[in-house]
Amino acid sequence: MLRSLTKVWENFKEYIVLVVLIIVSLITLSLNQKPAAKKIKSLAFGSFATFTSVISDVFDIAGVKGENEKLRKFNAELMLQVSELRKYGIENSELKQLLTLRDTSKFPLIPAAIISKSLSRSQNTFTLNAGKNNGLRPGMPVINDQGLLGVVNSISDDFSIVQTLKNVDLKLTVKDERSGVEGIMKWNGSELAMVDIPKTYDIQPGDRIVTSQLSSIVDIPIPIGMALGLSKVETGMFNEAKIKPYADFIKTEHVFVISIVESKQKNGLELNFYYRK
Repeated sequence: MLRSLTKVWENFKEYIVLVVLIIVSLITLSLNQKPAAKKIKSLAFGSFATFTSVISDVFDIAGVKGENEKLRKFNAELMLQVSELRKYGIENSELKQLLTLRDTSKFPLIPAAIISKSLSRSQNTFTLNAGKNNGLRPGMPVINDQGLLGVVNSISDDFSIVQTLKNVDLKLTVKDERSGVEGIMKWNGSELAMVDIPKTYDIQPGDRIVTSQLSSIVDIPIPIGMALGLSKVETGMFNEAKIKPYADFIKTEHVFVISIVESKQKNGLELNFYYRK
């Protein structure tokens, strides 16, 4: 035991003497009541308090930075969760509207989801997660609760490609529901239009445009959009009627395919046959 204490003393005697002297000095200073000693005590305690405050602030800043990092991470996670909930809410609303449509429709409807979109200027198409195995055939109309979106163009066993109304290769016979005026509707690369409308025909802004029963592609009245009025053509006997579609092609994710018609087009004209279940 004595040998251990001696070894400790030999190794740390300078530090031990320094600590003892500091303690003695502090005790002597605290017991001294002279004005000079009081000033020294005030200065010493003030310096110690300042040093302690600085050290505390440094540790507090480090702690706050860590907490801020955790809070930022938590906020990011909450943002992702809110975004996911918004997506589910929109999807739920869309599915509810489609269920209402299915309950009130007398036509056989096949549900499908859009898994990809090709939204070019002239060749807008959708890819559906349903195909021949689900009962789809080329020429079947694709709709949502707002109206007609397009027509099934090609299919495989489990997938299908839809030509939307905003596709230059799709032309439909449509009708002004109010006046009964009929014409061919097509996409010209920037807007939907009924073309070759005689200038004497009655089409007013706000008129509802639907598919015509004379159409051999879609021969049931399905809403398409609202007429924006006739665009006067400078030469010739015909005008064009611009149409604003009801359906939102960008936001739509879920659709129904009407399982009643199969059709073909030849040289941009309607030339079709029927497929009925």
